[in-house]
Amino acid sequence: MNVVERMEWRYAVKAMNGEKVSGDKIERILEAIRLSPSSSGLQPYELLVVTNPELKTQLRAAAHNQSQVDDCSHLLVFAAWDTYTEDRINKWFDLVNEVRGVKSEGWENYRNSILKSYPPRPAEVNFEHASKQVYIALGIAMLAAAMEEVDSTPMEGFIPAEVDRILGLEAKGLKSVLLLPIGYRNPEKDYLINAKKVRKSMSDFVHEVK
Repeated sequence: MNVVERMEWRYAVKAMNGEKVSGDKIERILEAIRLSPSSSGLQPYELLVVTNPELKTQLRAAAHNQSQVDDCSHLLVFAAWDTYTEDRINKWFDLVNEVRGVKSEGWENYRNSILKSYPPRPAEVNFEHASKQVYIALGIAMLAAAMEEVDSTPMEGFIPAEVDRILGLEAKGLKSVLLLPIGYRNPEKDYLINAKKVRKSMSDFVHEVK
């Protein structure tokens, strides 16, 4: 199937059957997420992949008892940096220099511009900015999963402080932003499985500006 057919196929699955997703599919989905774009390329978030049944059960309670958290194959937890620091920014710019094997004046000027702008801001402002980058990765994650014929359910409906506590995120300088259970739909329990996809018409949604 092409990308449009895959987008027609996918929906926010409401019940999963517990079947495991193969390792090669998981690797490709995770790699697609890793390759996601972000502001200034900083990737100000990390991805936790939860498969431990006991942890998933704890996280289900923190996600208002949504069954997909328990019944998925892999639970992806997107966690953003709690703030931007000089160390985090410098590590990224140093990595770029190392991988590309070049150090330019323009690039170093850009580094200094980011260092002067981001770390002095309030942590809340920085976390909000980092969180927005997570949503870019989420979209790519859902599309990558669909291309692999793997279901997913994006979730904002959870208690971040509880998820952070369960996964020990504060010690890592992270805060949970989104959950994405991935696995396979359960035809017997999912009330949306045969529902038609509803979206605005192209004429109501797309407006050409000439």
